[in-house]
Amino acid sequence: MVEDELALFDKSINEFWNKFKSTVSDTSCQMAGLRDTYKDSIKALAEKLSVKLKEEERMVEMFLEYQNQICRQNKLIQEKKDNLLKLIAEVKGKKQQVEVLTANIQDLKEEYARKKETISTAKKSNEERLKRLQKSADLYKDRLGLEIRKIYGDKLQFIFTNIDPKHPESPFMFSLHLNEAREYEAFSTNYR
Repeated sequence: MVEDELALFDKSINEFWNKFKSTVSDTSCQMAGLRDTYKDSIKALAEKLSVKLKEEERMVEMFLEYQNQICRQNKLIQEKKDNLLKLIAEVKGKKQQVEVLTANIQDLKEEYARKKETISTAKKSNEERLKRLQKSADLYKDRLGLEIRKIYGDKLQFIFTNIDPKHPESPFMFSLHLNEAREYEAFSTNYR
């Protein structure tokens, strides 16, 4: 654009100069002075325009560099935004996992408490039953002279004394065995 203006300006000056030469018939000395003045003014104007052109080129270069920096910054911002969105999604997923695990832990705690209560109740019941069985065993031991022994073949041998009032030390015995059908079988019943 500046060069076009210079060319237009140069053309108009040339036209002016030609017109001036044709209309004025002064001495050649005056003409030479005007011509030198014209050349000096053209030279000064060309230098000013050259400086302006260089400044404009520098400004365009700076603009392009700033534009490139902005593009790089926008790209970095987008990458960080994408990474942040990924991290947020991961955190949400972890929160959901924590919530599920917390619910599972709570369920397990409740189940543990129920089982603990059931075990405690069963333990108390078993202790009561054991006390009753122990009383019964003591009663049979005292009254009938009961003695229970484990013998070969996973059998239990029951020995009673105090059955015969004439011979209280005489043993009466039998053996029990649990067969594969989970039924009791009696063996070797004898008495003396």
